[in-house]
Amino acid sequence: MSRFVKLSAVALAAAVLMAPLAASAQQSTPMAPPTANVPPLPPGVDKATIEQIVREYILAHPEVLVEAITELRRRQEQATAEQAQKNIAEKREEIFNDPATPVVGNVKGDVTIVEFFDYHCGYCKQVQPSMESLLKEDGKLRFVYKELPILAPESRIAAAGALAAQRQGKYLAMHNALMNARGKLDKARVLQIGKEVGLDVAKLEKDMALPEIGAAIDRNLKLAGELGINGTPSFLIGDELVPGAIDKEDIKKLIEKARKS
Repeated sequence: MSRFVKLSAVALAAAVLMAPLAASAQQSTPMAPPTANVPPLPPGVDKATIEQIVREYILAHPEVLVEAITELRRRQEQATAEQAQKNIAEKREEIFNDPATPVVGNVKGDVTIVEFFDYHCGYCKQVQPSMESLLKEDGKLRFVYKELPILAPESRIAAAGALAAQRQGKYLAMHNALMNARGKLDKARVLQIGKEVGLDVAKLEKDMALPEIGAAIDRNLKLAGELGINGTPSFLIGDELVPGAIDKEDIKKLIEKARKS
């Protein structure tokens, strides 16, 4: 069997077997991996022959496919990271300086932490103590809170309650209370929590229905989609996008990294 036929078979095998992963990459990232360059088959070589060559080669060298899949995933992750950095640069004002987005801590801090969260998210509640302690310990941090109600219909109600509390100067108190609450956060529960943190409940309920509150939430949802964020919590620490729950020590390392950059 000629070397050309073998090479053609291997390229065909790679193209066929990698196609599902490539399609997945195209769906999940704007930058798709390059398409495999399959050389043309020589005259007289039929499909059955190629299939047999492919089968024999894969059985003899299965590690080649593992290496190819690993490389594809590496390229996909790299493309995702590069696209995320591009999106962050393009959406910088909306991410860091949206007037409707609550900002706490040092408003002129040297590092900004942006958190996308849902009040029904168990992982968000898990990292909440770290967020509270970092805010107290590090006077140079600027915190930006992006309400991202994606887990339940009640999540949007809770998000509206928090943003409405901002109009009474008590966003952080309401945010912490909602994050530390357990169970379903329906309207009655949100209003009760508002009362507990000292809010004017009648004003809170009225403000929760304001169109600008809903518009702010919708902007966050759109922004998250543009940044490739599809779960909570997700963080931007400096310019680094970090999906998922992260412990306090890792957050501190990322803060120091951002300070040095």
